[in-house]
Amino acid sequence: MPLRTCVTADGRFVFGLHQPSYTVRNLRPQDHLAPLGSLPDGTVLDNGRNFPPGDVAVPAADWVYEIANPFAFRGTTYISRSWAEAKAADPAAIRLPAPAPVSLGDLAGEEHQAFLRRLPQPLRITLAATSTDPQECALLAELSCALTHDGKGQPNGLRYEHGTHGPRPVIMDHDLFETVVNNPALPDAYKRVMVLRPGAQGGSEIVGEYGGPGEATHVFEYLRRNSYIAGGHYAANMADDAVRYRIGDLTLADMTGLRHLYYQRTYVRLAEMVGISMNASRRGLTVAELEGLRQQIVATLGRIAPGTLPYTGILWGWNFGFDFAGSGYRLHASHQQIHQQYALVPPTVTGYHSGNDPAASLPAFSNGDQIADHGARFRAETGQGFFASYLNAIRANQRMDGRTDAASLVIHEDDQVLLFVPKAQVSQWEVQIMTKGAVGNILEADTACRASLDRALLLAQQALAKLGARLVTSIEYSKRIDNPDTDQRLLYSLLPKLPYSMGAFSEAQLRWINGHYPEDFAIACRRALPATP
Repeated sequence: MPLRTCVTADGRFVFGLHQPSYTVRNLRPQDHLAPLGSLPDGTVLDNGRNFPPGDVAVPAADWVYEIANPFAFRGTTYISRSWAEAKAADPAAIRLPAPAPVSLGDLAGEEHQAFLRRLPQPLRITLAATSTDPQECALLAELSCALTHDGKGQPNGLRYEHGTHGPRPVIMDHDLFETVVNNPALPDAYKRVMVLRPGAQGGSEIVGEYGGPGEATHVFEYLRRNSYIAGGHYAANMADDAVRYRIGDLTLADMTGLRHLYYQRTYVRLAEMVGISMNASRRGLTVAELEGLRQQIVATLGRIAPGTLPYTGILWGWNFGFDFAGSGYRLHASHQQIHQQYALVPPTVTGYHSGNDPAASLPAFSNGDQIADHGARFRAETGQGFFASYLNAIRANQRMDGRTDAASLVIHEDDQVLLFVPKAQVSQWEVQIMTKGAVGNILEADTACRASLDRALLLAQQALAKLGARLVTSIEYSKRIDNPDTDQRLLYSLLPKLPYSMGAFSEAQLRWINGHYPEDFAIACRRALPATP
């Protein structure tokens, strides 16, 4: 079966167009006529149009574009022409409105605190998620947990009790606690003592740091030793004296710090695996030292026997934003304070048929492997490298609607990377970042490339935030360290969640429904770019 992709070997995009025309046999035995209401002149409006007397002819239904994702494993995007045409006429309409100010205190007055106590829990949760009133958020925080205060009444710590595994904070309402502490309007003093101060979230060790107390940028690196990722993972969190809950508060220096810890930890772990000695204990590496270490690792890997590295995959991700519904559903992420997570992935995992029945080793999952498999199939079918063709297709892009203007998918570009809108978005607002040269993972990225990646990530988040995105999942697709393929590029996918498009049965089938042309979203993003990052 041919590989499903919208990228052709000659470097062009190809898409399908459904122009449906059909007739539906009417199998309804009865009419169920009823009034619906009345028009302004008093005329009664009924539901007669819902009960046709005979078969239904649909001579010209709305056109639907079908675009296979460039990467076969990511499914297919469908664009309704009527929806997309409305956005093409006005790309500035592609945005979300800013949240309206919310304060129950404006209504409750002096009874504010008592009223909050009497609210049903789902309403308290909703208010904790949406209130823009700092005083109200502080009152909700006081209802969620037991706090200690200084002489001026400001929170200076949590009250603790003895638990099975040691001291634990006294939290009366966990859902309310998590929701209000993630609200940007909560005063920073509460954020710090409730969740940001090192140790407030448990005993995870801090094993790295960028910047320091009092500096404009300060980032901690936490070890998550009992992780959902086997072997643990690391989290680079903005420190408690550098509170960042909004993308608008994040600077290029902050992004550099978050990413520096990712590069540093990955390079140090790989250096240890290949036997490179380092003079780096209780201190971080400079940018120059980091680049020197990277070059040493690359040179040493050339002398390592294939199949001997215990870890060959690299994992990186970022959940930005938090929301919690009054119905009890967490809608995104684990914490609003800006943070990124990363780890290494082994090549294989021991297989079992049952608890006492060993099997052969299995490939350990790394999402970049799907890119590698796709690229191998593309080359086998076409004789061409996929990414070479993909880059050509992006350059030669033409609109699906026949317009000849505004055909570019590119949002930002420099010598190293492209920030662009994919032809087939798997989130309505998906954007991607891709290296232009033969860089398939961060071990192959030199100082200039790493700086470009950091800046592009910030620009992408800033553009999305300017359009109104508040929940964004970002993932990295990277090549295995021991994969010699020079065609596979390092790829980042940023996936905003929109209020009206959280995912349902279509998305579970990898059928992605979209309401705009990708070129028009690229226009909206370019207009939203800041003058300087």
